[in-house]
Amino acid sequence: MTEQILSALKKCGIEDYQITITKVESAELFFIKKELDMQRSKNVRKADVSIFRVFEEGENRFRGVASVKVQENQTQQELEKCFSDAFYAAGFVKNKYYDLYAGKKWGMTEVESLLSDKTLSEIAGGFAQALFAEDVNEEVFLNSAEVFAYRYTTHILSSQGVDVEYRKTYVKGEFVVQCIDGQDVETYQDFMYNDWNVDALREKVRSTMELTKARAKAKTAPTAGEYRLILSGGYVDELFSYYVSRASSSTIYPKYSSFSVGCDVQGEEVLKDRVNLTLTTTVPFSNEGIPMKELEMVKNGKLQVIHGGNRFAQYLGIEPTGFFDGCRVGAGEVSLAEMKSQPYLEVVNFSDFQMDSFTGHFGGEIRLAFLYDGEKVVPVTGGSVNGNIFEAQKNFVFSKELQVEKNFEGPKAVAMDKVSVAGI
Repeated sequence: MTEQILSALKKCGIEDYQITITKVESAELFFIKKELDMQRSKNVRKADVSIFRVFEEGENRFRGVASVKVQENQTQQELEKCFSDAFYAAGFVKNKYYDLYAGKKWGMTEVESLLSDKTLSEIAGGFAQALFAEDVNEEVFLNSAEVFAYRYTTHILSSQGVDVEYRKTYVKGEFVVQCIDGQDVETYQDFMYNDWNVDALREKVRSTMELTKARAKAKTAPTAGEYRLILSGGYVDELFSYYVSRASSSTIYPKYSSFSVGCDVQGEEVLKDRVNLTLTTTVPFSNEGIPMKELEMVKNGKLQVIHGGNRFAQYLGIEPTGFFDGCRVGAGEVSLAEMKSQPYLEVVNFSDFQMDSFTGHFGGEIRLAFLYDGEKVVPVTGGSVNGNIFEAQKNFVFSKELQVEKNFEGPKAVAMDKVSVAGI
């Protein structure tokens, strides 16, 4: 496949290119309740080819780009036609000129984990077993579930000397918990692990069942007003995505973000916990072939580095770091029990939580929350959270308990003061 692509590029006279060839193997399980409804496997190979073109208009110089998805069954003539069309289209993309990333040849790199030496069937079966280990109740149970074990082999090569290859194994899936005790309600959850985290999945199923039982009993919305808000689970990761996005070269260069190295990302009036954030990666190379390593991005609220790919890094005159797929955030000094010792509204399930990195607004519709008035905890549903991180970050309190959620490691919960809630 590689030689066929290179031959077609040469025939079209294309000198600047990047080829990414991905082999995807999978074992996939589909359940209805506890019964295996379907299983299937996958072994496919595909390629993405980026074609670059340098051109000038007056005194301005540009580098355009167009991409082509290549299938294994395409003929040489079809490839040449696709690449020729893409080269033509690239002439209409007026990106300010930049040099392509110049790399070198590396051998195959295996992303090491306890999954690496297992077969995909073993991985899928092991996580399916963990899923159903907690399914022992008649009133609350797994309605359906899907488990996918993947092994990706990625090869990146370019006209500028990049030639890297790596293999990664991971597992992902989703499940729906249903409760018929009281109201008939369902809760959707997804999961993804890069290691043999079967205990973490069991805990996720267990907690989701508890939350679904509480949702079946929740009948009213909280009263409208300002609350001491606690976010937990995956919503913590989404909250911190604000800092990752604002520190990206692709948002800083066009001035969508005012962040700069040395600036205080939380502002100057921080009263409680400071943000400490390290960018992490589960792959050894970026999608441009840039070697990846952990990067301390924020230390005690101060921005240490701007991250991003090759193009915008050149525009800003900094070193490219590649695009990161995860982060690790430092814990606080307050336990969850201490955090919940005073009145709060803890939202544990939104219908659609969003963190807008441009405006700073965050929130969503409440599916389930726990309201503590100082005397008792009551499950509530309905209403919505409408906060702004520019104000909330002044009073962040991070739990000392940690969580591992997809590609995020950090506090299990974050508390913040005076967040607006629309309710009854």
